[in-house]
Amino acid sequence: MKLRMITYFLIAVGLAIDATTVSVAQGLITKKCRIQTAFRYAISFGLFQMAMPLLGWWMGANISHFVEKIDHWIAFGLLLIVGGKMIHNAFQMQVLETSDSCDPNHSFIKLMTLSVATSIDAFAIGLTFAFLHISFVVPIIIIGVVTFLLSFCGFFLGTYISSFFGNKIEAFGGLILIGIGIKILIEHL
Repeated sequence: MKLRMITYFLIAVGLAIDATTVSVAQGLITKKCRIQTAFRYAISFGLFQMAMPLLGWWMGANISHFVEKIDHWIAFGLLLIVGGKMIHNAFQMQVLETSDSCDPNHSFIKLMTLSVATSIDAFAIGLTFAFLHISFVVPIIIIGVVTFLLSFCGFFLGTYISSFFGNKIEAFGGLILIGIGIKILIEHL
């Protein structure tokens, strides 16, 4: 049982890396309402990291061959779009409006896009759980909690780093997202 829990924790950390990296990138560009924004990102990433394995487990073998063939392209495309937009905005004269906005609905589409893009691998873990007949309740709770904690802390790491580099660091955050997308694509090709 102890070895199984360690395995679940290691899976959770592995799955949380992309979400944590995106949180660091968001922390780099957020100027106002940092605690609320960090919480929104962490809770969204944690919930999606819990929901996707559950969805994967539920779908099981019925759709796995289709998803395995395109999941990396979906993640790459979503991260490329969001990262490209961040790079574009970094070279605008004004600071990105969503960085200064306290309206939680203002960047909802961006948050959902990033949540889906960073949790597609978790879907594959859910498929694996189904194929191996592993109970999913404990692992998905661990995955969600670990993702929440790492993403929340990652956001503030990004905020700390941005205080040294200023507004143009957003371009670096965009490059990070594109890099994650390329990494996902290369791993699956």
